Amino acid sequence: MALHAAQSASRATGEPPRLAVTMGDPLGIGPEVVVKALADRDLRKRARFHIYGFAKAMHLAADRAGIDPFWWQAPARSTAAANADAHDVLLINYEPTDRDSTTAEPGADLDTCTSGRPTRAGGLASFRFVEDAIEAARLATEAPMHVDGIVTAPISKEAWAMAGKSKYPGHTDLLTVRLGAKRTRMMFVSDKLNTILATAHIPLMDIRNVLTIGLVYDTIDLGHQACEMMGYDRPRIAVCGLNPHAGEGGLLGDEETRLIEPAIRLAQQQGMRVSGPFPGDTIFRKALAREFDLVVAMYHDQGLIPIKTLAFDSAVNATIGLPTVRTSPDHGTAYDIAGQNAADPGSMKAAIDLAIRLVSSHASAARAVNAARA
Repeated sequence: MALHAAQSASRATGEPPRLAVTMGDPLGIGPEVVVKALADRDLRKRARFHIYGFAKAMHLAADRAGIDPFWWQAPARSTAAANADAHDVLLINYEPTDRDSTTAEPGADLDTCTSGRPTRAGGLASFRFVEDAIEAARLATEAPMHVDGIVTAPISKEAWAMAGKSKYPGHTDLLTVRLGAKRTRMMFVSDKLNTILATAHIPLMDIRNVLTIGLVYDTIDLGHQACEMMGYDRPRIAVCGLNPHAGEGGLLGDEETRLIEPAIRLAQQQGMRVSGPFPGDTIFRKALAREFDLVVAMYHDQGLIPIKTLAFDSAVNATIGLPTVRTSPDHGTAYDIAGQNAADPGSMKAAIDLAIRLVSSHASAARAVNAARA
């Protein structure tokens, strides 16, 4: 999760972190959870925020929730936006006409900010928000629009596909490519349980063809680094098996002995406190009892079912391995309740809190390095 040296140095000056917050699909609950989360004055005091999205969706969400607008607004890609950094919350406002005019459908859904379904217009808009936030993260640290981390509200993978962006199944894939990361993983953080995925959005039948010793080791290594950044001293890591009963000594599959155990031994040789492979149906009980700080899951649902069962409204998805901090609430667009003032902002607030803590942790590390060099 190491940042570029220049980014770390920017936080070493003691300035508050600067975070990009993308609205996600404007037709989902993204605008609502962004408004409700940042309505918390104490949270706003801890960082500066650049919100990428539609002003109309923000105002509608605020009005439904009875929240007075607390942001300064400026048009996207304008001089006014670049000069408005003195404000704690800057809304970088896009218009429906900002969509790709060669492929965009008529903007009726975006004009009314309602749909209850994935749309091409929503996909194009949410993709643009993330692309521009990534560009802000890549700017030089002294640039007015530079950000130290990105917090993303939910997007619809279907809407992205409808918008012609199916090359990127989700945020993680886009961020990995655009930021040039060599290895990234999805990690889910909560006050009850932490888990990281060796594989994510691939069919179950393909997992055994993707899994390698190196892939499992990299997941353990990235999870170890992330736990240290979150303040765990010598984190205790449990690794799941792939097969029922962790293979039952080879009777139910050999991936445990052939791939997972060698990866664990390699991590142990590097000084990491790693154990396993454990059966996936029992290890999360031990983690819940605080015997482990992190569980490495082999596939998406193995790790996501327990975390969403235990902490649906408070868990955070963090992309580990990027050259900048990125977090996201652990829920989807929830089109069925969009526009009803029924969304819980807990996971978004937790995502913002974690992003601030991770940026601050990087800053502390940078100060230590600078002190050692002095």
